[in-house]
Amino acid sequence: MKKFELVIIFVFAALLSFGQNSFHDFTVKDIEGSDFSMANLKGKKVLVVNTASKCGLTPQYKDLQALYSKYGSEKFVIIGFPANNFLGQEPGSNTEIEEFCQKNYGVTFPMMSKISVKGDNIAPIYHWLTEKSQNGKMDSSVAWNFQKYLIDENGNLVDMASPKTKPNDPKIINWIEGK
Repeated sequence: MKKFELVIIFVFAALLSFGQNSFHDFTVKDIEGSDFSMANLKGKKVLVVNTASKCGLTPQYKDLQALYSKYGSEKFVIIGFPANNFLGQEPGSNTEIEEFCQKNYGVTFPMMSKISVKGDNIAPIYHWLTEKSQNGKMDSSVAWNFQKYLIDENGNLVDMASPKTKPNDPKIINWIEGK
C-alpha cells in the first residue's frame, strides 16, 4: 500500500508541475551573442516583444523606448526579440539590427539575437510563451511583428497584447503600474 501511495503522490506532483515552467528558466542569446539568463529578471515585470526593422509597426520602437525610459528600473524591463517570420521584415544580421535600433530609435532596452517566433523552428522561449501546456495560462499564436507578452515578477505569463496595441496603451501602463 505504501508504494501505491508514493506513486499517487508522485503522479499528482508531476501533473501539478506539468508545463508550469517559469520564464526565468530560460537562457537565450543577446544581440551580441552572449548568454542572457531570464533568471536575472526575477522580481521584475517583463514586456517581451518580437520586433522587425522593416515593418509598418517598426515606429513602435520609439514608444517602447519611451516606456522603458519612463518605467525601466529595478521593477520593469522590455526584452526585444528580432524575428524574420513575417514577409521577411527583419532581414538584417544581429549587428545590423543593433545598429538600426540605436541609430533610429536610441534603443537602450535589452535586445536578443534574432530568432523564430513561430513555425517549425520556433525558439523554445516562444514555444513557452504561446503554448498553455508550457506556460499554464493561455494558448496564442504570434500574429505579426510587435506582439507583446506580459510576464510578472515571478516569471509567469500574465497576458498578451496584439501587435497593433501600442506600448503606451492603458492596458500595458496599468499592468506596469499595478492598477
